[in-house]
Amino acid sequence: MMDIRDRLALHSWTLESTPLPRFLEVAAEAGYAAVELRFIDFQRSLDVGMTDRDVVRLVRDSGLVVSVLGVEGGLLFARGAEQERLYGSVARSSENAAAMGCDTLMISPGQNAPDKDLPEVADSLRRAGEIAAGYGLRLALEFNSRHPVINNPAVASALVKMASHPNCGLLLDAYHLECSGHGGRGFEDVDGNLIWAFQFSDAPATERTALRRPLDRLPPGEGAVRWPEAFGLLAEKGYTGYLAYEAPNPAQWSRPAGEVAREGFKVLSLI
Repeated sequence: MMDIRDRLALHSWTLESTPLPRFLEVAAEAGYAAVELRFIDFQRSLDVGMTDRDVVRLVRDSGLVVSVLGVEGGLLFARGAEQERLYGSVARSSENAAAMGCDTLMISPGQNAPDKDLPEVADSLRRAGEIAAGYGLRLALEFNSRHPVINNPAVASALVKMASHPNCGLLLDAYHLECSGHGGRGFEDVDGNLIWAFQFSDAPATERTALRRPLDRLPPGEGAVRWPEAFGLLAEKGYTGYLAYEAPNPAQWSRPAGEVAREGFKVLSLI
């Protein structure tokens, strides 16, 4: 098993105001062996004249592992032509992930209206999993503690089981676990075999924002997350994958990127 320090990855949302080329440099300089990227990182690169192939080359040349690549949001509750477009977007992300040597995609609940029932959502998840499987990839579903439907580990686990596809699993986030009331050892009921990715940041101990995309995340040790309990349970469940520091917060984006990135390593003294 890799030493836990070598399992830390830097999520690109943590340095939202940093362009991708510089983000990769900062991650390497800070000592991360891996990064977690998003669909928007590719899209923004296209907006400045790069191609997907250019982005893949840039990432591969950095020498960093890509632990997870996020797919475009909105698929799980989309319908009709938009749903079909988003399946095509999953295929695009799958191709890019495979080209970068990344084996796991991440899908989130999205920001669109949650007007499907759970079996319909599970069908969408299964089809996305089939697309990922065609490229030899896994698809991990993340729950969002602020989402009206997929807002706790039990619902996310139920959806994965309903999807019943071997390439569909879970991404857990220490922040969302804490905010959903399942922090510390509160995710004991989650099947360890389904945990395929993990993100971390601290959660404010005070009243939290109701925004669906909360930007109030903190460096480890500055909030309410019970680090020894959460990481201890994760180890008990046999998780040996990457741990991505995802801490979007506008208060951090104006600070030197290297300082912000290095704060992720504070978790090592807390677990």
